[in-house]
Amino acid sequence: MVARSYSKTGQRAATWPTPAAVLELLKPITWFPPMWAYGCGMIASGADLGSRWAYVTGGILLAGPMICGTSQAVNDWYDRHVDAINEPHRVIPSGRMPGRWGLWVAITGSLLSLALAALLGMWVFVAAVIGILFAWIYSMPPLRLKQDGWQGNAAVGLSYETLPWLTAVAATTNGLPDWRTGLIALLYGLGAHGIMTLNDFKAIEGDRQMGIRSLPARYGPQAAAKLACITMAVAQVAVIVALLIWGRPFFGAAIAGLTLVQLVCMARFLKDPIARAVWYSAIGVGLYVTGMVIAAFALRGLVSA
Repeated sequence: MVARSYSKTGQRAATWPTPAAVLELLKPITWFPPMWAYGCGMIASGADLGSRWAYVTGGILLAGPMICGTSQAVNDWYDRHVDAINEPHRVIPSGRMPGRWGLWVAITGSLLSLALAALLGMWVFVAAVIGILFAWIYSMPPLRLKQDGWQGNAAVGLSYETLPWLTAVAATTNGLPDWRTGLIALLYGLGAHGIMTLNDFKAIEGDRQMGIRSLPARYGPQAAAKLACITMAVAQVAVIVALLIWGRPFFGAAIAGLTLVQLVCMARFLKDPIARAVWYSAIGVGLYVTGMVIAAFALRGLVSA
């Protein structure tokens, strides 16, 4: 049931959102990347995960529904005027999230995330503070990092991939990650900049009208597609080289195979970036994150040796 009041026109208007509307605002489909990265960090830590079940479940909950969900609420609140023009069906402009409830959900999510993080230890709390900070400055004026495709995509890539990976290692070992783990997590976070660019192809015209300088809006679809592909490929090549240097050739070869398949898909994507952005995102990102978990197992062998 949704509490309702009557507007001046006599139409009934919702005064608070339904649970379904709140869930839609938090966008569960976006939770996967940070949850996956946290899982990779757990694997890479070399710790006995069976004895650290609270950090496994609590950290995955924190990375996905809590912090990532909060970031989606923050973003939709500050994008509500733009969405009213470009995507009026979204939960806030459609009225299914009435009044200032979008803001209240974002604030509540931030506080609950920090409370859960505090229970998981100092390192997790520090990481959560950084993640929540990124969630707000990405969307909130005056910084609003998303206005620039370079800095906005970098913030999301590092927040979605690098930060949860390193947080998981710190949570399970109660200390700073091995430098090799830090390097691999950083490389995958930087490569995710290209993944974020793929998401911008669906809103090129709207971004141009609203002054948002996403890479497709700023440089055009073809140039942005090349930048996305190069960013993703270079990061993975660097991971492969690192694993070969560290004596993990089989893991490096497996990631090299995945990267070669991506290169074939990239060639097809570059022929028509706008039409094939969603297609490549589905295939290329899947191969990319598969490489992440392979790299995590390679690191697990290194740090536990």
